Amino acid sequence: MSLEELIAQADERGLAASGVACLDRCVPLLGGDDEALRPLWGTLAEGPDDGDWGEVLRQTREMLDAAAGEAGDGCAGEAAELARGMLATAPLDRSGTALRQWADGCSDGALRIHLLLDGAGDVDLDAARREGCADGLSPLFAAELRRQTAVLELVAAHGAAGLRSALEVSTEGRRVLRAVVSRRSRRDA
Repeated sequence: MSLEELIAQADERGLAASGVACLDRCVPLLGGDDEALRPLWGTLAEGPDDGDWGEVLRQTREMLDAAAGEAGDGCAGEAAELARGMLATAPLDRSGTALRQWADGCSDGALRIHLLLDGAGDVDLDAARREGCADGLSPLFAAELRRQTAVLELVAAHGAAGLRSALEVSTEGRRVLRAVVSRRSRRDA
């Protein structure tokens, strides 16, 4: 299935995991450390009416807003703005239409960020998401497309049990993005 189809068919846990995973991979742009979104991941194991998604989200925003203010590492460009937008638009209620819109927006935002950092030029994002094929795309962008698909497939197939594997996929992507951001900062210095 394509990324677009996976998002359309995802349940609330899958949508929340997809959005958090996209944001998690982009945390280096926000000045956050590798554990910044761990509490938010923890809320996904329970149902949307259980747990404290809204409160943990508020705390995460505050912490990442403070980290972004202290970061000053040359990542204040368009990619960082997209990442901040992903965090700012996360719904406090982990259900309903707002969650689906947020997950879709995070998918698009994360792909745009990877495209910007890859410097690969024009790509039809809608076609890439609709077709789900990474062939012929720039390496960083193609890897992000594959990671987004993997997260949705893992949670769809395994529910809460798939979250650990989804987190591992996201962690790998965050490390790659952190290396890209670091390399760009050194180059631009």
